[in-house]
Amino acid sequence: MSCSSPCAGRRKALAWLLAAPTAALAQHASARPPELPPELPADWAARGRARLRFLGLAVYEAQLWSPEPLRVNSWHEQPLALTLNYQRRLKGELIAERSLKEMRRQGPIDEAQAQAWLAGMREAFPDVDDGQRISGRHEPAQGARFWFNGSPRAPSFDAAFSRRFFGIWLAPQTSEPEMRAQLLGLSP
Repeated sequence: MSCSSPCAGRRKALAWLLAAPTAALAQHASARPPELPPELPADWAARGRARLRFLGLAVYEAQLWSPEPLRVNSWHEQPLALTLNYQRRLKGELIAERSLKEMRRQGPIDEAQAQAWLAGMREAFPDVDDGQRISGRHEPAQGARFWFNGSPRAPSFDAAFSRRFFGIWLAPQTSEPEMRAQLLGLSP
C-alpha cells in the first residue's frame, strides 16, 4: 500500500504531536525559575541538572542556576539558586530533618544552632506533592532565602546556614557525589 501526500502529511503531523510534549518539557525544565528576580542580569543560567532517586523511585530533579559557572572548590563564594522539582509527595517535616542530617555530614554543628536551623527549616519547607518545587538562593555574604512554587517563604537564614544547606548538594562531603558532579557541570 503506497502512501500519498495526505498520508505523508499525517505522519509529519503525528511526529510533531509526539515530539511537542518532549520539546515543551525540555523548554520548561530550562526556563528561568521565578525565584530569580527579573532585575538580575540575564546571565543567570542553568549550570547543571540531576535527579535524586531512592530505591529506584524518583524523588526530585534538581537544577542549579548561577550568573557564571561555579568554581568547584569555592562554589560557596558565588551566588547561586537551586530548584528542586519534586516528583512525589513528601512531608515538610521530613525534608527539614533530612536536610539537617545531610548538613551534619560537612562537620559538627552546635546542638543549639542545629535546633534553631531545624525550626527555621520546618517553617520554610511545606509538605510537597508531585510537580511542586522548593527553590533556594544562596548569597555568600547574606545567606539563604527559600520559595515554594515561586512564593517567598520565611524566614531567611544566615551565611553559615546557607553554606551548609547548599553544601548538601555541592560540598565534597555530599552523600550524592554523582549528583554534585552533574549539578556543577562536571559530568553529563
